[in-house]
Amino acid sequence: MISAHINEKIAKLVLWISSLTILAILLAIIGFVVMRSIGIINLEFIFSMPRAGGREGGILSMIIGTLCLIAISTTVASPIGIGGGIYLTEYAGEHPLSKIITFGAEWLAGVPSIIFGLFGFAFFVVFLGWGFSILSGGMVLACMILNETIRTTQESIKAVPASYREASYALGATKWQTVSRVVLKSAAPGILTGIILGIGRAAGETAAIMLTVGSFMALPTSLFSSVRPMSLHLYLLAIAEVHPGAIARAFGTATLLVLMVLIVNLSVHTIMRRYTRALR
Repeated sequence: MISAHINEKIAKLVLWISSLTILAILLAIIGFVVMRSIGIINLEFIFSMPRAGGREGGILSMIIGTLCLIAISTTVASPIGIGGGIYLTEYAGEHPLSKIITFGAEWLAGVPSIIFGLFGFAFFVVFLGWGFSILSGGMVLACMILNETIRTTQESIKAVPASYREASYALGATKWQTVSRVVLKSAAPGILTGIILGIGRAAGETAAIMLTVGSFMALPTSLFSSVRPMSLHLYLLAIAEVHPGAIARAFGTATLLVLMVLIVNLSVHTIMRRYTRALR
């Protein structure tokens, strides 16, 4: 019979191998992409406009287009998702409406992105008349990332100790004062994690935006300008006819996309770390 001590050792070994495998896969993917982009990424590649259908020149307009889509989708989805998460957790209780909203949010997570794109094309592009534009693509992405924001807001609020609420009520605070000044401050790091997940998904999405943003490679001048985001540019380069340097440029675009998401994540984590220290 295996002793408890040996079982503990085996469990730790299995968990360590699992963690190491995850890290190895991550490093292998990033390393492969970065290695294939060596010689392509430079200041000219980042700050110059594309030429020859994107197979020459830089990707400045793609970077700007991607940032615009991230900004619109996050600005729209974050307040709605956070508000929905607060309502479901703190106010709804067992109300039938809360069950419907929760089911709808969970259902959104399982809808294929191409379906979102088809909806965006029919509703935003055609019905509302916004055309192939940043606004159409941003609104579709907002619908897609809404679930992450709602779910992480709910889980973060539930993780706040009940004693915090009780202490606030004992001091005479109202429900909203407790939620806004006590609960949300404690849940802020977790809520921000959901926003970061949404940013990552918005930055890397391709199928949905193919049907909503168009593929215009000039710098956007308004919310109704058509753009070619980095993820779509990467896809089009990968499937393009054989062209000298096209695949290398695709890997260069992929590397910058990964770096962009990484920089955003590190920046937000740094801000939240300082915010958490300030609360203490």
